[in-house]
This record gives sequence, C-alpha cells and structure tokens, in this order.
Amino acid sequence: MTEPEKSDWLVYVLKCRNNYLYIGLTNNIEKRLKEHERGTGSKFVRSHLPFELIRTIPCKSPSEARSLEATLKRMDRKSKIRALNLDT
Repeated sequence: MTEPEKSDWLVYVLKCRNNYLYIGLTNNIEKRLKEHERGTGSKFVRSHLPFELIRTIPCKSPSEARSLEATLKRMDRKSKIRALNLDT
C-alpha cells in the first residue's frame, strides 16, 4: 500500500492595516509572503500594508484549497472571524 501524497496547498489569512482580512491560497507560503511584501502578491494587500500572517489551513489538494478560499471570501467579516476562530 502506498502513502497518499502530501499536499503543500493551503489557505492563508493575513491581517492587514486597519484590521482588514485577506484570504488567499498557495502551495508555497514563503514565496507568496515575499510577493506580498514586495507589493506583487495582490493589489489589495499592496494597498493595505503592512500585514501579518495570522492563520494557515492545510488542504489536501488545490481544488480543496480553492473551494475553502471561495467559501471564506463569501462570508461577511463576523462569520469569517467566527469560522476561523480569530480574535482580531
């Protein structure tokens, strides 16, 4: 029996200036955070610097990560905070 492949995909949550939350997905968190720091990761984060990584959620596959990201992005702020168990 073979072991299932490990997936590096995850959904991540950044707390930006003014306590805005940004939700994204990646398979390389270090590279993605560097892109955000350089201002090339997303327009939203670039316009709301600085940011802090406050949560990562491992996913089994890219499709699971995309689905979770979409679900979280559809939520209002209070629902996101509750679902992610954040105290921001």
